Amino acid sequence: MPKLSAKGGNMPASPIRKLVPYSTAAKAAGKHVYHLNIGQPDIATPQVALDAVRNLDRKVIEYSDSDGFSSYRKGLAEYYTKVGIPVSPADIMVTTGGSEALIIGFMTAMDPGDEVIIPEPFYANYNGFATMGGITVVPITAHIEDGFALPPVEEFEKRITARSKAILICNPGNPTGSLYSRQELEQLAEICVRHDLFLFADEVYREFCYDGATPFSCMNLAGAEQHVIMVDSVSKRYSMCGARVGAMVTRNREFMSTSMKFAQARLSPPTFGQIAGEAALQTPQSYFDAVAAEYVHRRDVLVDGLNAIPGVICPKPAGAFYAMARLPIDSSDGFCQWMLEDFTMDNETVMMAPGTGFYSTPGAGLNEVRVAYVLKVDDLRRAITIIEAALKVYPGRLHC
Repeated sequence: MPKLSAKGGNMPASPIRKLVPYSTAAKAAGKHVYHLNIGQPDIATPQVALDAVRNLDRKVIEYSDSDGFSSYRKGLAEYYTKVGIPVSPADIMVTTGGSEALIIGFMTAMDPGDEVIIPEPFYANYNGFATMGGITVVPITAHIEDGFALPPVEEFEKRITARSKAILICNPGNPTGSLYSRQELEQLAEICVRHDLFLFADEVYREFCYDGATPFSCMNLAGAEQHVIMVDSVSKRYSMCGARVGAMVTRNREFMSTSMKFAQARLSPPTFGQIAGEAALQTPQSYFDAVAAEYVHRRDVLVDGLNAIPGVICPKPAGAFYAMARLPIDSSDGFCQWMLEDFTMDNETVMMAPGTGFYSTPGAGLNEVRVAYVLKVDDLRRAITIIEAALKVYPGRLHC
């Protein structure tokens, strides 16, 4: 049998999806599974986007340009300008989800052996994107005790080497829901300018900031215009995860022209997704206001409910729709699998994402899980009840 690549062997499995076979088996056995493991909202997609696809009158589903349909990029530029991020269509490349924006961005910015510094816990697939490019992730651990706040700027300085090429942040954050301040971002920008690093800013959860907080985009960091690469997506903003359309945004013309060569190699982003994404730009503000209010309600129910369970710690997120919780368990991987294979309460159970997959540091996140508050409030309350009951009987429970 031919030997597979070392890169394939090193490619990490998704902590969000790797337990799917166990949830599938649980459902086949008749269990009802509450999915808190994945950021798939049950919020309705804007009707204007659904109608654009449903009423499509085209005789050919054609390629777009490699950087996306010009009308869509023009619409995106108008959207960004409206929310205080003035850019032109030439600053925008439409991609197959935010994931491809980061993959292409990594390939453009870094060579095998180069390093990207990322505060952890971070979106699990960052590890996979780095592995694809032979790039080394250099983590800086944030801690649950201080709400996963951005680590001090001095910690970033300590980790810069001759192979450092970029810093990557997610703001608001997945999986923690942390929201970084303008002052913190300006400090990161100063480091990037001084050390000639790129600053990748994953800002896909921009619309989801709570309790009066407003996000500050890295695209507005004065003096860092040639360093900032923003990543965006329609997946969560419009509850259109399956459209697989995102964007890479930068004012760095050399970076954009080089990225285009990677974009041309994959021909074009999805036509149907772009049609839906362009139509979604007409979504009224009332939609976002209602969605944000619903997520605040869900957040409060989930986080307050988890913190009421003895031994559980769960900081309250300021944005996105995820929370990281520390549980009194020996292994988050073991606990999450056990919940699907061995535990049931009235023939129901809960699926969560093990915390280990959101870290690059070996051994980190062993007693943490990520939960997504993307279900209706009644379902969240039921899930909390099930988790509390499970913790009482889990064989690997820690008594502290």
